[in-house]
This record gives sequence, structure tokens and C-alpha cells, in this order.
Amino acid sequence: MLPTDLNPDRLPHHVAVIMDGNGRWAAQRGLPRIAGHRQGAKTLKALLRCCKEWGIGALTVYAFSTENWCRPTEEVNFLMLLFERLLRRELAELKREDVRVTFVGDLSGLVPSLRHQIEDTMLATAKNQAIRFNVAVNYGSRAEMARACRQVAEQVQQGELQPADVTESLLAQHLYTAGTGDPDLLIRTSGEMRLSNFLLWQLAYTELYFAECFWPDFDRAAFHQALLAYQRRDRRFGRVAASA
Repeated sequence: MLPTDLNPDRLPHHVAVIMDGNGRWAAQRGLPRIAGHRQGAKTLKALLRCCKEWGIGALTVYAFSTENWCRPTEEVNFLMLLFERLLRRELAELKREDVRVTFVGDLSGLVPSLRHQIEDTMLATAKNQAIRFNVAVNYGSRAEMARACRQVAEQVQQGELQPADVTESLLAQHLYTAGTGDPDLLIRTSGEMRLSNFLLWQLAYTELYFAECFWPDFDRAAFHQALLAYQRRDRRFGRVAASA
């Protein structure tokens, strides 16, 4: 089912997405912002299925940042309720589709009912293998790195580590994303060109792709174009190209 102009051997193993523009999509149509979030959820479900069908092993999405708490209370409450309802409603299909769901971020800041649904979802899908679906909720990359540093510092203070033992690999083991490979491709929609405190450590060598459309309009054709752009790039990771 992969488009013929895509090389299956050069697909990204892991795609990360900043799903931006739900509110503006709704505003353009004279709809409340929550209508954009509902449509955005449908777009996400379609992208997850597309990644699975096209052989992409992991998808990480920025669902709710630590900064998003500053949004209107009505919108925040709706998003929390939407997360919970979607997880409850989609769990059977996620299991059937062999999707492993994990959540990254400070889950302690979420309401108990949502935390319980998250825990149930992760437990129920823990052995699934077709694709890994990582959802960043109450996530901020700077806070994530500070948390990792505190944990390592405590180990040093307790004599479990020496300062010389602190390496990039060790620090990465204390990030929320420990055990998940870094993204090969980051996609951000709505024409915005910034990372917005998302996976700052993990995106060090990730290819960045910025789409003009709002997230609810990001369909398979748009994803196809992002993958074509990715496959045209020369990923050297600091090395000199062989032809240079």
C-alpha cells in the first residue's frame, strides 16, 4: 500500500509530530475551537493507521504541553475529557491493530480518572508490536531534562555514580523517552517553524519538515509529501558525504 515513489528502504523508523492549528482550522470555519480538536483527533487516528500500513515503526505526537495549561479553562477541560474518552473508546481497536501505546510527560499533573485510563491503556497494549504510539501529555522538554539531571545528581550524591560516569547515554536513560529511538523525522503543521519545547534532546539529528496546512487537514497526501521530502535529504550525522 506504500506509494510507488517512496523507497521502502529509506522510510523513517520513527516520526514525531507537532499537531498545530486545530483552533485556527475551526476559526476559519466559524466553529468553536473544540471542533478543531475533535477533527484533529480523527486526523491523528488516520495518521497512526497510515504509519502502520506503510511500515513506520513509531509515531510520537505532542498532544498537550506544559504551556497548554495557560489556555482557557473550558478548552483545557475539554481536551482532558477528549483524551479520556478517546482512550476508552479506541482501546479495543488499538489492541486489535497491535498498537503499543505509551505516554510521556508528567502524568501526575492529570486528573485521576485520566491517569487511570492511561495506565489501563499502556498495560493492555504493552505486548503489542506492530507500531509504537507515544503520546506526549503534560510534556515539556526542558522540564524533562531538568528531571533527568536531578535523578542523576541524586545517584551521584548517594555514591551510586561518579561524576565521570555521567554520559549522554546515561542521561538519555532518565528521559521520559528512554527505550525509544530518537525520531528520524519531525513534522509540524500550520506553517509555524519552531520546536515549542518538544523533544529538544531527542531531535538533535532529526530532519525537520514544516507543513503549511492546519493539523485537521494533514491527510495521507500531505504525509506522503513529507516523506518524499525526507527521502530527498542526505542524512550525514556530522560526517562528510562519500562523494565530497
